[in-house]
Amino acid sequence: MNPGGTLFPGAATPRDETPTPGETAAGRALAAEPAHRPVAAPADGEDRATEGALRPKDLDGFIGQVRVREQLDLVLRAARQRSATADHVLLSGAPGLGKTTLAMIIAAEMGAPLRITSGPAIQHPGDLAAVLASLTGGEVLFLDEIHRMSRPAEEMLYLAMEDFRVDIVVGTGLEATAMALELPPFTLVGATVRAGLLLPPLRDRFGFTAHMEFYDPAELERVIRRSARLLEVEVEPAGAAEIAGRSRGTPRIANRLLRRVRDYAQVTADGVVTREIASAALGVYEVDGRGLDRLDQAVLHALLKLFGGGPVGLATLAVAVGEERETVEEVAEPFLVREGLLARTPRGRVATPAAWAHLGLVPPPGPSRPSWTAPPGHRNGDSGQDGPP
Repeated sequence: MNPGGTLFPGAATPRDETPTPGETAAGRALAAEPAHRPVAAPADGEDRATEGALRPKDLDGFIGQVRVREQLDLVLRAARQRSATADHVLLSGAPGLGKTTLAMIIAAEMGAPLRITSGPAIQHPGDLAAVLASLTGGEVLFLDEIHRMSRPAEEMLYLAMEDFRVDIVVGTGLEATAMALELPPFTLVGATVRAGLLLPPLRDRFGFTAHMEFYDPAELERVIRRSARLLEVEVEPAGAAEIAGRSRGTPRIANRLLRRVRDYAQVTADGVVTREIASAALGVYEVDGRGLDRLDQAVLHALLKLFGGGPVGLATLAVAVGEERETVEEVAEPFLVREGLLARTPRGRVATPAAWAHLGLVPPPGPSRPSWTAPPGHRNGDSGQDGPP
């Protein structure tokens, strides 16, 4: 297995350039590091295979992100005309918006193999050296969750991106020797959901950066109709609109809901996805008309019914719904805040009037809560306090 992870399906397999420890300076350096080798996660069976089959293979087939597609198309076409490797690319945005798909498209458009690994897999400089040493000229390296790399590895990546070489220290103490490992030109595609966690020197070395936006319902309907054709599922326009409206602006969620609605239509009806079938199927899977799933609804119910709309601390809210604090904060809250159903304040989480209306509940009588505006520089509700700060 290549130390860098998996190759893009259908791409040519690069030669095995991993040196045998002891043969070269690079080999001796790699042997001196701990035996950690970043490997891409294995496939998750049929769903992973289906998800891969639904990915577009070129920019023309990629739906949505119009501005990003136009800008990236110029970058890639210019690189091809110069017969050069493309600039390094940083893609940021919420999960499921197409960052991995765009990395695969970049490799396909450049006619280059794609190496896939992730930030959590690179925790030592030797991990990164192993990946970089095995790259071939022009290869595209996709580094998912790049913000989760260790700092020493991140600092090694600076030099590799700019000068296509890494400095490796061999030995310890007085016998330590620095050696330079020359690298072939390559294109790094980094993906992150938290671009602010990257050190500025690393961000500055990307020639092209793009932020992925959430999709509007019309774009999601196009995604669903395309996926339905590939899955050979008959979907009526109203059925596609129903699924799109509950997909939280995310193509990955839209495709997942489409597969579940397909199963429901196949088992309980004639296989045709209508608005009624889609609504009934998503009701079975606890996805309401606004896209809130079981966890989202549990958070709102606890906030409104147990705590009268708040304010309530994040830790208390997590205990009330039987989930970890991190799960509530990172999985449920972003969508609820984006939908205007929940607000973060210095005193805790507060339900908005829209949350009461969504659940069909009447706010308890009492003095109206004044709206709260974050003062300059305040990180709104990040403290998660269970009371006044």
